[in-house]
Amino acid sequence: MIDYDEFKKVEIKIGKILSVEKIEGADKLVKLEVDLAEDEPRQIISGIALYFEDIQELKGRKCTFVTNLEPRTIFGLESNGMIFAVADSDGNFSLLEPSDSIATGTLVT
Repeated sequence: MIDYDEFKKVEIKIGKILSVEKIEGADKLVKLEVDLAEDEPRQIISGIALYFEDIQELKGRKCTFVTNLEPRTIFGLESNGMIFAVADSDGNFSLLEPSDSIATGTLVT
């Protein structure tokens, strides 16, 4: 268990996926460029490729992202955040997506 003050340290924002690319040599990894209403889009590496027939359907979607994780190198690429997603033991999968009326960059509270 963590206390509320620890949980408050996690920064979650709404981001819009600007582009998505399959990472060569990796079955499940994609490289996302995400608009979080910052000066530059962020590169986020995610293991969600297997859940989409066409990964390009991710482009333009607004999703929730953890934005204050330390950068991590995955398959030789720097990842600067984490997308929120859920998968159950039956293989059901969903991204956690806000309504379109929520602005990019909005802090989840």
